[in-house]
Amino acid sequence: MTTRGNAAALARIEDLRRQIDALDTQLVQLLNRRAACALAIGEVKESIGLELYQPDRERQVLEHVRGVNAGPLDGEAVARLFERIIDEARRLERQAQAAGRATHGAAGEE
Repeated sequence: MTTRGNAAALARIEDLRRQIDALDTQLVQLLNRRAACALAIGEVKESIGLELYQPDRERQVLEHVRGVNAGPLDGEAVARLFERIIDEARRLERQAQAAGRATHGAAGEE
């Protein structure tokens, strides 16, 4: 490859990396918005006595993301990513519930 070809290839890589950085920023923002929704759902679940873990809903989410996936990731790759996202959302819900119980407990002791 010529020097000019190398320079063009390197410029293309840098352009693609900038695009990835911009997409990563959007992904982080979207993941945090999704987490905020999950926390709100967790609050409602707790207020009406529902369990955090609802396997039927998790199956629905995984079916949905497989269904809307157009690739190049395959459906199983997308499902694995969302399993992790769901796990983290559930962890946040548990933390929020524990913090709420600690706050209510401490307030009741005064």
